[in-house]
Amino acid sequence: MNLLGALGLNFGLLVVIMLILWLISVRIKDVSFIDAFWAYGMAIMASASFLQIQNPGSLAYTIWALTALWGVRLGTHLFLRWRKEGMDPRYKKILGKATDKQGMSFAKAALLRAWALQIPLLFIVCLPAQLGILLAGSDGLSTVSIIGAVIALIGIGFETIGDMQLKAFKSDPESKGKVLDSGLWKYTRHPNYFGDFCAWWGIWLVASPAGWPVWIAAVGPLFLSFTLMKWSGAPLLEKSLKKNRPDYADYIERTSGFFPMPPRKIAKG
Repeated sequence: MNLLGALGLNFGLLVVIMLILWLISVRIKDVSFIDAFWAYGMAIMASASFLQIQNPGSLAYTIWALTALWGVRLGTHLFLRWRKEGMDPRYKKILGKATDKQGMSFAKAALLRAWALQIPLLFIVCLPAQLGILLAGSDGLSTVSIIGAVIALIGIGFETIGDMQLKAFKSDPESKGKVLDSGLWKYTRHPNYFGDFCAWWGIWLVASPAGWPVWIAAVGPLFLSFTLMKWSGAPLLEKSLKKNRPDYADYIERTSGFFPMPPRKIAKG
């Protein structure tokens, strides 16, 4: 198999899909559904890789199934949330700055500030799944792969439960202005992000026996981890929550920022 050729085909497919979605976003004047495609896109990359190999074994099937499960579940959740809540304030602010202060058209701002940026990032984060499937061939599962699959499933389950708890909390009128600090949210301020973290490190571990290119592809989950913990994930969200939730400062004091931990006791007086 020509590995670079297969990856190039995947990348070309991703570019075409992104351009089509960009045209749709220009038509409806909203790019917010890009978050849903972030998840769907990884499932598509895994599926495109799977379709390019002959006689796939249990290793390839497992990598594809885990990536597809994660992507379809999260993508559907984010798409339905977008349909219900409308334009994401983050993208409204980003594109508004580009159009109002930098004189860009909406079409140009949407392309350069949203869609074009997501292409390489999505492709890189998804490299463990793509390379793992393309290199796995007819290989079976090793002990390392089984451990990775368990970690990935824990992550997917953790994220799913966290999202369900947050959705139920937001749907309760009495929760307005309050902080969700029960369920998984009692142990970490970001159970959904922690679930993503586990899912993609687990997928990388599943794929790692396929060969050294997958080891290098650890750059994917490393970048995702940085994004979730230090860049556009938790820090950006918490900046907004501190302004809009009076009790959030106390929540920060007693609750772990990322990895689940027992709540800390706050000294009184």
